[in-house]
Amino acid sequence: MKIVLLDALTFGDTDLSSFDSLGEVVVHQTTSPDQVQERIADADVIVTNKVVISDQFMADAPSLKLICIAATGMNNIDLEAASKRNIEVKNVAGYSTDSVIQHTFSMLFYLMTHSKYYDEYVKSGAYSKSPVFTNMSKSFFEVKGKKWGIIGLGSIGRGVANIATAFGAEVSYYSTSGVNRTEDFQRATIDELLKSCDIISIHAPLNDKTNNLLDYEQLLTCKDGAIVLNLGRGGIVNEEAIAKIIDEKNISFGLDVLTREPMIPNHPLSSVKNKENLYITPHIAWASVEARDTLIASVVENISSLK
Repeated sequence: MKIVLLDALTFGDTDLSSFDSLGEVVVHQTTSPDQVQERIADADVIVTNKVVISDQFMADAPSLKLICIAATGMNNIDLEAASKRNIEVKNVAGYSTDSVIQHTFSMLFYLMTHSKYYDEYVKSGAYSKSPVFTNMSKSFFEVKGKKWGIIGLGSIGRGVANIATAFGAEVSYYSTSGVNRTEDFQRATIDELLKSCDIISIHAPLNDKTNNLLDYEQLLTCKDGAIVLNLGRGGIVNEEAIAKIIDEKNISFGLDVLTREPMIPNHPLSSVKNKENLYITPHIAWASVEARDTLIASVVENISSLK
């Protein structure tokens, strides 16, 4: 069995040796669209994270039996074509839940406690010249007593809600699907959530109901001093609107996802003046060492179950 990994660079330094016992393994760090056809031509199994596999690519790979998606989302595969060609498609769910929950709080505390400012204050030597033992130039607040609104109460959103509650926050949520029912947390409309919450975190998929969910007009209704965190998908919050409003109103934004990744050159967010209220990480919330190890183990298991 020939197994082709198309974008192993997305796994970082994760050990991939567990694939070796399954057959012949060919590892490509990255694969551009014009390289896909040649690389999968004689493959029995392909492993992809973000490389798109179209019907035509499948047609040109007669040996292909299984497409393993090293992620949860399956939008990069033509699922109808795969089914028609009797090619199995398997994804991995739940491997990064704890990692994303942890990163949510990491982003929150970085912004809320002005970590960058105080770190640079000490390292610059300014603290050693201070006439007092402390510095309170940037005021910060506690999570306790704050209103925390969650957009998307799936497994990640619920995990965040539970921890936020443990910190003493008052949690409410907006159901992007409209079907969530829970008595654990108060349900709110999107307008109610934006107007009332001090902290808003997004843990929803990108679809017709969430695309551009928070635009300029919606963000204007947020409370002064609010913190908005997007750990769902780029496109849920309009990035041009963020770039505009962050210099007009006291709102902080933490973004782990963008509409286009990698970030485009000369992105509007690169030019904001109020940079201390913006924290962007390069889609890493999912990628703890433990999450990546679990992901690879699950992909190997999916291949092992191939009949």
